[in-house]
Amino acid sequence: MTGRLHARRAIVTGASRGIGAGIAQRLAAEGAAVAIVARTVDEPDRGFDGTLAATADSIRASGGTAAIVPAALEDPESRARIVEEAERQLGGPIDILVNNAAAAMVEPLRSYPAKRARLTFEVNVYAPLDLAQRVIPGMRERGEGWIVNITSGTARLRPVEPLPADETDMDADIHGTTLYGMSKAAQDRMTAGLAAELNGTGIRVNAVRPRSAVATAGALAAASNLVGTRWFVPESLEEMVEAVMWVRDCPPRYTGNVEASLDILEREKVTVHGLDGRPIAKEQNA
Repeated sequence: MTGRLHARRAIVTGASRGIGAGIAQRLAAEGAAVAIVARTVDEPDRGFDGTLAATADSIRASGGTAAIVPAALEDPESRARIVEEAERQLGGPIDILVNNAAAAMVEPLRSYPAKRARLTFEVNVYAPLDLAQRVIPGMRERGEGWIVNITSGTARLRPVEPLPADETDMDADIHGTTLYGMSKAAQDRMTAGLAAELNGTGIRVNAVRPRSAVATAGALAAASNLVGTRWFVPESLEEMVEAVMWVRDCPPRYTGNVEASLDILEREKVTVHGLDGRPIAKEQNA
């Protein structure tokens, strides 16, 4: 543990596996006390490996502090307890909020069920805004804070192009991300709006997205037909986490930005570290 985030308290949603678990482990490795949030406490959910208990065990085994906060982010009553419970377990107000949890169901927009659409926006838009609103008063009182939203390249508008002949069978997968992208576009606008409103308060609000995708179990399952194509060129979990850490350490003027992880790392010439905070050898990172 480096200790550079000693006495900082963080909340990371969607921390039972994947990007969220990686961010939580890295924050803890840097000395932060981390409240990890998800529905899955000790039983794997929807066939994927990973639980809050496993993430907490990994953090604690390395000497870090982890608090488990079970919650269903699509449920306003359930998520209303997150910040209060995190502050209770961690012993004080939250300095860092990472909105990582996401609902992503791949299906063409022309037949997307209304119930799933509402759930997607509840998890990807209303939950991050709700949690931000709950931590902002304490951050304003202390004169600093960091809110990082994990977004997606699917939020960006792209021109409609004919698919190459060898990719026509992937039409449903490519266009099946539209509803998810709509929700992430709303989250990006929220990021910019909150940053503008809070400019000068010491609270920085930014969003980080993978340049293409991070090869987590969830991403691979959701876009299995796209793996290895121009639509899915995965980066490492450590690279994505490193970009989030840079945003956490960013200069005060850096707020209201929505950037790709690899763009940040290349521009800032950032050394990629492992989830334990130790630098990764260049040959491993190539």
